[in-house]
Amino acid sequence: MQDIINPTIKDLNSKTENAIQQLFQLTKAIQSKELSETVKNILDRLSAPFTFVIVGEVKAGKSSFVNALLDAKKDICKVAPSPMTDTIQLITYGEEEKIEDVNPHFKRIFQPVDILKEIAIVDTPGTNTIVDHHQEITERFIPHSDLIVFVFESKNPYRQSAWEFFDFINEEWRRKIVFVLQQKDLMEEDDLAININGVRENAIKKGISDPNVYAVSAKMEIDGDKENSGFKAIRTFIEENIINGKAPYLKIANNINTSFAINEKIVKSLELREKQWQHDQAFRNEIKTTLDNQESKTNKQIDNLKTSLLASYNKITQEKAAELEDGLGFLSVIKRSFNSIFGSEQNLKNWLDQQVKDFEYKLNTSLKEKLHDGIIDVADNIQIMGKLVHAKIKDSKTILEDSDEIFADIAEKRANVLIDLQKSFTNFLNDSENFYDESIKNEAKSFAPNLATGSGMAIVGGIITAISQSAVFDITGGILAAVGLTFAGVTLGLKKRKVIRGFKKEIKEGHQKLEWEVSEKLRTYTKRIKDKIDHNFYQLDLLLAHEEKVLQNLNTMKKDIHNKLELTKSEVEKFI
Repeated sequence: MQDIINPTIKDLNSKTENAIQQLFQLTKAIQSKELSETVKNILDRLSAPFTFVIVGEVKAGKSSFVNALLDAKKDICKVAPSPMTDTIQLITYGEEEKIEDVNPHFKRIFQPVDILKEIAIVDTPGTNTIVDHHQEITERFIPHSDLIVFVFESKNPYRQSAWEFFDFINEEWRRKIVFVLQQKDLMEEDDLAININGVRENAIKKGISDPNVYAVSAKMEIDGDKENSGFKAIRTFIEENIINGKAPYLKIANNINTSFAINEKIVKSLELREKQWQHDQAFRNEIKTTLDNQESKTNKQIDNLKTSLLASYNKITQEKAAELEDGLGFLSVIKRSFNSIFGSEQNLKNWLDQQVKDFEYKLNTSLKEKLHDGIIDVADNIQIMGKLVHAKIKDSKTILEDSDEIFADIAEKRANVLIDLQKSFTNFLNDSENFYDESIKNEAKSFAPNLATGSGMAIVGGIITAISQSAVFDITGGILAAVGLTFAGVTLGLKKRKVIRGFKKEIKEGHQKLEWEVSEKLRTYTKRIKDKIDHNFYQLDLLLAHEEKVLQNLNTMKKDIHNKLELTKSEVEKFI
């Protein structure tokens, strides 16, 4: 009862249990059923005795080794003639001999053997067995072990399956391992020495700095040749390193190491998940930057178009104002009136009508040309906006694969969101309705009746043209109507100054309206298309926002667990 009475061990056990409880919560948070079960089993076995797990290939002599180690007068572990009868056997202390069949692959054996008061022994199926479930069950038991006794057949300790299983134990769970070459009685001394050295060198290559390698013969031990059987050395190792007060500390250290291994397994997948989130966030920001840049370029083209339209408008209106100044002069009016009597010139009314028609022709012709030249760049930039985004969606990088051991479901969910995004965005680009502007829908249809049958990207130029034509001709038409009324007023005796002042007032207001409406309508249309494109990323945005919160929580948990395990480990190591 030393581990219960000793306050130091109680304190260390409590700290370890606290850290493992948090680790259990972390496995639940990441929804890993397998890891949750593993950690739950560690929690359940915190108070279990120090556990030896005996592993090795079929026919390596594992069960015979256990029988000899326990110095039993009879077979405690069944020595099976066939691997088909192998099961995991947990051998623990009991006042009376008893066997419990827990399930078809696991049994618990109670024996009144003194050494079992300090330790428990687990005899496992062979690592190379062909029996269903055996290797899986063996691997599931490894995380709960405190010492692994790896038993090789002395004649051939180099079989690949045995060392592959060693790699699993060493890399995955960092267990303390003892190597045993069984059946040494079947070997010549020189050959046995070569194999002992071979196992030692192989273990060193695989990261065991000072491997404990023992050659034993269960047959010699059971037959009474205890001096030569090799069991004396391994019992001395157990006595010095485990039984003499170290077992509770070693068990705590093993539980900490196992918890470290699980936590770091989670950390590795968590790092990939976070890298994926960072990449996706950067991808999303890149999309936003692309949209902002294209909107800025388009607005610059809109400004250029506006400047070009206004330059033409100003030139024509100034020229026409000068013509009116001259044509409405006193002498010019008298001369035109006199000449019209004899039919050599238009009368004043006809001349004014002609001025209106000339003004209309010059204004419309010039503005149409400017629109034609400027619309191409504006439409191109809006279409490039959609095409660039489409290309970036296709090139999105996958870091967290759907084969990930822990976060496969998260990777699959993300992949589905991106697949849906790509499909929906392709449909978005092909649907012409997405590019209509309600305010100019009718104008667009009348201007280009085939737009409704085109793809979204194909109709942008036509829509832009319709917006621009609508704005320009609404404004110029209003000016022309006002100018016509102004000119008509001359025949009613209005003075030149008032006519010219009214004309200039109308063209100034027209200038302001043209400047505002062309820019406003096209900028509003551009922003609306940009916002519609951006809205396609709604589901991805939800996923990224959720991932950010989850990752913050998981990272906080795993850091706290690591710190607690590290602190407890440093305390335990003082007693080992």
